Amino acid sequence: MTLTDAGLETVLLFEEGVELPCFAAFPLLDSDWGRAVLRRYYEPFLRLARDSGAEFVLSSPTWRANRDWGEELGYDAAALEAVNRRAVSFLEEMRDDVLAPGGRDRVVIEGCVGPRSDAYRPTLRMEVDQAERYHSAQLQVLADAGCAQAAAITLSYAEEAVGIVSAATAVGLPIVIGFTVETDGRLPSGDSIEQAIDAVDRATDGAAQSYMLNCAHPTHFADALPEGLARTRIHALRANASMKSHEELDAAVELDAGDPADLAERYVALRRELPGLHVLGGCCGTDIRHVTAISDAWSAAT
Repeated sequence: MTLTDAGLETVLLFEEGVELPCFAAFPLLDSDWGRAVLRRYYEPFLRLARDSGAEFVLSSPTWRANRDWGEELGYDAAALEAVNRRAVSFLEEMRDDVLAPGGRDRVVIEGCVGPRSDAYRPTLRMEVDQAERYHSAQLQVLADAGCAQAAAITLSYAEEAVGIVSAATAVGLPIVIGFTVETDGRLPSGDSIEQAIDAVDRATDGAAQSYMLNCAHPTHFADALPEGLARTRIHALRANASMKSHEELDAAVELDAGDPADLAERYVALRRELPGLHVLGGCCGTDIRHVTAISDAWSAAT
């Protein structure tokens, strides 16, 4: 079992009351106050992994730290490069502060990247070459900063994923591809999970380290899992707490935290369907309660 964190942005927005323009957490790295907020969020997950003996993927708060979102928030190319580097240093320092030397080797520092456009309703869809050029800048910085791997999460169509895998491969950075799905178990593009994974693997000779399902509730995809080889390629799950659709979540003014125990049992049930599944965390609406419940239920089922 490998643990990771939960719904960073929704925790900060709804539980901490932090304003997040463009739903971006990375600007918090620019102030002492913001870094303290991020530490309050991350440290309980590190302690959970330490106490449970699990490995941990410590993922950077850089989901929105790419060119388009950065420009909207007032970051030019140099400022974006600096904040991505600062994110990795922040994670390393926090890891070293929380964990004894013997436990630090069980933590993987991961650089998080996100889609160029809106994850739920992509208004700008790129071809593969365009996506590779677009994401290469952030992935190069994360590689240079010393990340062990990267993860691209909430991707909604295969072409962007192919471009990201190609860009990550070019800079020597192992990459995990996270697809989000609608309530029918299909990507916003209309592709099935199997079609999307197969398309990326065919185009990149299987270069992605693995795949993740994220930003959807298990009830949305449990009956839509791949039947073929693609099923074995799904190693990570970061599900939403809520059973609501993306449209409903976008319109919500209150957090739907769902039922942590129920969510945990659904993770355990998916273990029987996904033989490679071992990286466990959360997405929108989840917090340390959900990941603790998942960890406990997974361990009990071992």
